[in-house]
Parts: sequence; C-alpha cells; structure tokens
Amino acid sequence: MPRAATGREAGVADPIGEGALALSHRLRSRELSCRELMALTLDRIAARDQNFNAIPILAEREALMAEAAVCDEEIARGHWRGWLHGIPQAIKDLAHAKGLRTTWGSPLFADCVATEDSIHVARMRAAGAIIIGKTNTPEFGLGSHTYNALHGLTRNAHDPALSAGGSSGGAAVALARGFLAVADGSDMGGSLRNPAGWNGVFGFRPSFGRVPQTVADEAYLGQLTTDGPMGVTIADVAQLLATQAGYHPAAPLSLSDDPTLGEIAIERGKGLRIGWLGDYNGHCATEPGVLALCEQALRHFENLGATVESVRIPFDLERLWQAFCTLRQFGITGRLGAIFRDPVRREFMKPELQWEISQGSALPADSVYRASCERTAWARVITGLFQQYDVLALPSAQVFAFPAEWHWPREIAGRAMDTYHRWMEIVAGPSMAGGPVCVVPAGRDAQGRHMGLQLWGPARADAAVLSAAAAYEQAARPVCLKLG
Repeated sequence: MPRAATGREAGVADPIGEGALALSHRLRSRELSCRELMALTLDRIAARDQNFNAIPILAEREALMAEAAVCDEEIARGHWRGWLHGIPQAIKDLAHAKGLRTTWGSPLFADCVATEDSIHVARMRAAGAIIIGKTNTPEFGLGSHTYNALHGLTRNAHDPALSAGGSSGGAAVALARGFLAVADGSDMGGSLRNPAGWNGVFGFRPSFGRVPQTVADEAYLGQLTTDGPMGVTIADVAQLLATQAGYHPAAPLSLSDDPTLGEIAIERGKGLRIGWLGDYNGHCATEPGVLALCEQALRHFENLGATVESVRIPFDLERLWQAFCTLRQFGITGRLGAIFRDPVRREFMKPELQWEISQGSALPADSVYRASCERTAWARVITGLFQQYDVLALPSAQVFAFPAEWHWPREIAGRAMDTYHRWMEIVAGPSMAGGPVCVVPAGRDAQGRHMGLQLWGPARADAAVLSAAAAYEQAARPVCLKLG
C-alpha cells in the first residue's frame, strides 16, 4: 500500500502541524480561537483516525467544546494558564487522566475510570492543556507494536499496512497525522523511541527521575521506565519536558528542576564528539539498509563540524541483555503477578505477557541482585565513554516497520529472534544506563519506511542532548519537515 500523503506534504497550511509553540502563539494572539482549534482537532480525528486508530478513547464533543469556550473567555480577560492553554492533548493509555478511562489496553480494565491525573498529566493540564482522550498502546505497554484485544491495532502514519511501533504508537501516529501538536509517551525498552523513529517524529526518553513517575504501590525499585515528551519540533519536545519535569514528593527518586530545559540553545555542531555504536559490532541483527540510513543521517552532524567515530564498547552485550530481561521480568511480575495467578483473569492476558510473568515468577532474589550489578557495571563503562564523546548514536530499531498483522518479527537478516522483544535489543543499552536519549528522523528507505536515530547522552544531560538534536533538526530540515 502506498504511503499516505498529508496536508504538510501537500503544502496545505496546517496550524496543528506547525507545532505546539507556534499554535500557542496563535491562540494567545487570538489569531485562532480555542473553539476553532478544538473543532478542527475533533473533525480531523473523526474524518481520518478510522484508518489509523491512534486515539481510541475520546471525551464527549460537547464537553470539550465547552471547555475550549472557557479557555477563550479566559484569554479575552487576559488570563493565560500557560503555553498549553487551550491546546488539545490525548494522553497515552498507560497514564491517568481524571474522568477518562485508563484501560492499559486490557479488557480487564475496560471500564476503569481515573479519579485523578498522573503527575505529568496534572502538570500538562495546569499549563492549560485540554485533555480530549487517550492514545492507543499495546496491552500493559508490552511489545513495541501497538495492538490489543480491547482497542485493536494502530497503524503506521505513513503506510497503514505497517506497524506504528509502540508502546507509544498511538501518540506517534497522532503527531505524524496532525491530530495533536505535541504528545506524552513513556519508555522502558524503546516505547518512545521506536514509534518516533517509524513515524518520523521526535521522541525523548529523559534521564531517569527527570519526569516523576506516578506509582500506586512501589516507588523505589522500578527504575527502567520513564514518561517523556514527543513532538514535531525539538523546541516543542523541550518545552513539554520542562512542563513534565521536576521533583514531586510522591516520587522520592525524582530529580529537581533543571532551569535549562525548555529554552534549548541550538548546539552548532562544531567540536561535537559523536560515537557511532551502530549494531554494537554485529551483536544486534539489523535489517539491510538500517545502518546505512543512520550513517547517512550522521553526515548532517559532520557538515556542522562535528566528529563521528565508530566505537566498540568493551562489555559483554549478551550479559547486558539478560540483565535487562531479568529486571524487566522482575518489575512486570511484581506489578501484574496477582492478575496472572487468577486463572480466570489470566485468560485475558496475551501470551507474551504470560511468558514474562512465568519467567519472572521463577527468578531467585540473587538473580535480580546480579542483574542490578551488571547494570551498574554497564553504567560505569558508559560513563567512561562519555569522557570521550558528547553523544553516542544508534538506530532507533533493528528493523524497518514490519507488516501490521505480525505480532513481532521472527528473524532479522537470517538470525532467529528468541523472544518477542529481542528485535528491539538495540534500545536496551540506553535504558539500562538511565541517561537521556532523543530520537530524530534519519530518513526513509527505498520503500518509504522511516527510521530514527538515537542520540544518547550522559545521565542528567537532558538539555545537552536536546541541544544536539536541535542542531540536527536545523541541518536535516528537509528530512525533519516531511514528518506527517
């Protein structure tokens, strides 16, 4: 199926596609009303989302239009809540938005209505966002392909025959199709990065603790997953991160505010040192064309005066992968094990989830400790590399978007994938190190399939990574403008 054309590519003026900051300026100057924007958003979703299924949960139109009218009245009185004032937002269906269902993509929670906002959602709402619905995600966010038994399959923004990636697949497609100007996502093993890469938008996995996690029970051990921003411009991504970020007492490991976020200075590139990790010297199987496309994208940095060198990491990457799987299974089993132990509810879990919990239930305590030791050793090696390089670079996935009807690719370049997520192993390293990673569009292959480039920085260097991404955005503008 040919890739769908969009308003931006056809040269049609699109206020949503310009990005959230530009849209915010239009609303505040009253060039565009909040009611007009809401009507445009809802009409566009109604007309186009049936082909993609990015936003399966929507609030009632009448209520949303009334909320938009209140935002207009506030602007008329000179009251401005913040940069998201009057801008529609749909929240990833793993986070809570008060009054809307939080289903986690599972029939078990089909009627679960949130009674409060998650921390980052509350901050977005306080900045003026109007929450219109929820974006689709795989069941409990597991697997980098957005489908579930409750809401169905989300299709790639550029070719509905292909996967949108996941687990923030609905958010990425909503951005690329012009349903949203900016969006939230989350990431354990590429859930922000893979869909951003496959749909040609920007996705940012922050340093662990930068965006406080909303947790119902355990707040100390779950240190692989983080919420974060996605957008069609780096400026929007940085601004949304600044809104989401900052210490919260309910998240004791969260970081204090970084005053440099939100006003990203473009790193001009000259003198920037980039280490190209590629496929980890052949450790990760990659589909032909992935590495070449990313290497071509890195030339934009070289044109800016940066140096790019191939890097071999002195670490046993199979040990790293096994440690990642152990910590992942430990967390998933702790969170969902009680449901699994109920044979009636277990039947509503997809096989991959059942496998994760079966594996996690058999883990001895010392294996979890050893996995954490491996993670610590990995972080030390990476910290040493960041003494030599400002940014480490990797593809955002090992394969291009695969057919939407597949659950996952069973082999890559003739190499069998032994688990449902081994094909995304290339994202595990940054997750285990806990540092910030920005995915930028690397371009398309001959079939029109998008690929992203991971730009990975030292822990807590979120602003520096965003600055490097902004330099890339400027240099690669023809690539980055063809997002939708």
